[in-house]
Amino acid sequence: MHNRPTPKFSVITVTYNAEAVLEDTIQSVISQTYHHVEYIIVDGASKDQTLAIAERYRDHITRIVSEPDKGLYDAMNKGIGLATGDYLCFLNAGDSFHEDDTLQQMVHTLSGNELPDVMYGETALVDKEGHFRRMRRLSAPEVLTWKSFKQGMLVCHQAFFAKRTLVMPYHMNYRFSADFDWCIRIMKKARTLHNTHLTLIDYLEEGMTTQNHKASLRERFRIMVHHYGLLSTVAHHAWFVLRAVLKK
Repeated sequence: MHNRPTPKFSVITVTYNAEAVLEDTIQSVISQTYHHVEYIIVDGASKDQTLAIAERYRDHITRIVSEPDKGLYDAMNKGIGLATGDYLCFLNAGDSFHEDDTLQQMVHTLSGNELPDVMYGETALVDKEGHFRRMRRLSAPEVLTWKSFKQGMLVCHQAFFAKRTLVMPYHMNYRFSADFDWCIRIMKKARTLHNTHLTLIDYLEEGMTTQNHKASLRERFRIMVHHYGLLSTVAHHAWFVLRAVLKK
């Protein structure tokens, strides 16, 4: 009998008018075969049926909070404040775990008694019906460090499970890419980053408006300059452009 660790996962879903996609996400969490899970839904005072859907599953959800917030990252910070698990996972409405036993599989990849500071894996992109479209263009590196994100966000935010003791709030001065900065700051503090070698998340591929996408990229550039310096960031962006051209 292996003396396997049994970490508790805090899964946090932030919602606002998410009636079209929330149910799949809830079902993906509550059907996990691994049971050391608390599920927290932080809603921004939705005006549609989001809350009614969450209430339907009230018995399986640890906390439901619904109140106005200052946007996505403010709501996520509330989720951090409510979490009590060993690891935090942010699963957006519309996203889901790749399999019903994803968390169980993750735990099975652990060995020894000490839990790693970060666990990470791959992300599949799916359509509204949950059908597989493709794997995420950037794939998780074999060995992850805080310098890995010089290449871009190699691990999707949802597939990045951080120990709660390392987690700090998202910076509210970033509107679109605070998760990119958050992951880097956690990795700077982390000593052990564990590659599960698993596909962890099915990510709902919905087109972010081009306007937001541009703003998000500008913000990412600022974050990279902050963490990696201007010269390094410019050099890597020259490579991104070249990589895009070569792929065409």
